[in-house]
Amino acid sequence: MKIHFWGVRGSFPVPGKSTQRYGGNTSCVEVRCANSDDPGAPRIILDAGTGLRRLGKEMMQGLFGEGKGEAHMLVSHTHWDHIQGLPFFSPLYHAGNKFHVYARQRDDTHLRTVFALQSDNPYFSVPFDAAGAEVGFTELTDDARFEIGPVKVRCTRLNHPWIAIAFRLDYEGTSVAYVTDTAPFRDILIEQKFIRQPPKPGDPLHPEDAAKLQAMRQGVVKLCEGADLVIYDTQFTPVEYAQKPHWGHSCPEDAIEIAREAGAKALMLFHHAPERTDDQIDSLLRQHRSEQERSGSGLIVHAAFEGMEVDIQRGGYVAVGKATPALEPSATGPHHDAQEPTWK
Repeated sequence: MKIHFWGVRGSFPVPGKSTQRYGGNTSCVEVRCANSDDPGAPRIILDAGTGLRRLGKEMMQGLFGEGKGEAHMLVSHTHWDHIQGLPFFSPLYHAGNKFHVYARQRDDTHLRTVFALQSDNPYFSVPFDAAGAEVGFTELTDDARFEIGPVKVRCTRLNHPWIAIAFRLDYEGTSVAYVTDTAPFRDILIEQKFIRQPPKPGDPLHPEDAAKLQAMRQGVVKLCEGADLVIYDTQFTPVEYAQKPHWGHSCPEDAIEIAREAGAKALMLFHHAPERTDDQIDSLLRQHRSEQERSGSGLIVHAAFEGMEVDIQRGGYVAVGKATPALEPSATGPHHDAQEPTWK
């Protein structure tokens, strides 16, 4: 299983000097089967943030440029930072291409309507239904299970405003869990609403809310159980979370707790805060790596950057490094030059 990170930020894109190394595009991760040179191997895209634009340009060099491509898009939720790359996705405008979009079923609006709204007048010039490619939608339940060719997919509910779901992909003895966006599962239950006032420290949870949070947490731990790699929303620091617990994001400490309990092999810090500079992400990564090394937990911690490629092989061997240079300079500058270590 090969994983390519095209966008790693949360909330909104942030090109600039302070984000040159980790990148400023919002969530978009590509997953390919090991035999990705096989035209029949499924191409899976996790979320459609602004990183999707550059992925689209790369895809146009192959079958998608001929109108013969097919891909599957798993969308954690429909907030803008997870779908706003779609109107700028070049393969969408070529007749003959096929896309299968999977996202959590909404109680109020059909998924096609949600995706089409951001391309509708007065927000965009080309209506979604006029794009050219064939796009189908599958509305998922919290615990959906399905297959995309040889890849088995599982879902579970997350603690985020207006509902988000996590995905786990299993392929020939390799696995990755994609867990974003979510708040921790202890202080506040966020459902199909925005909570205007966060709870005060020490406020007790209603028993029903506590039970729902516990069930949600158990679902995430189960989803991540034994995974080769867990990609997890770590947008906040503990200080930031204390100020905005109702915004629906976690801290590295929360992700590490889940990954260790689940027995995951490696954790990828993801959905970096737009305000977080490259140097600050470096500092957080050093802190949490060293803590895990001192604890002897065996959990390897990485921080996602644009252009990062992860190659997960059967038996748990995972190689992390920089991707081949992209077709154009990144709007957020150069990527890491050093090859990151491998682990088993």
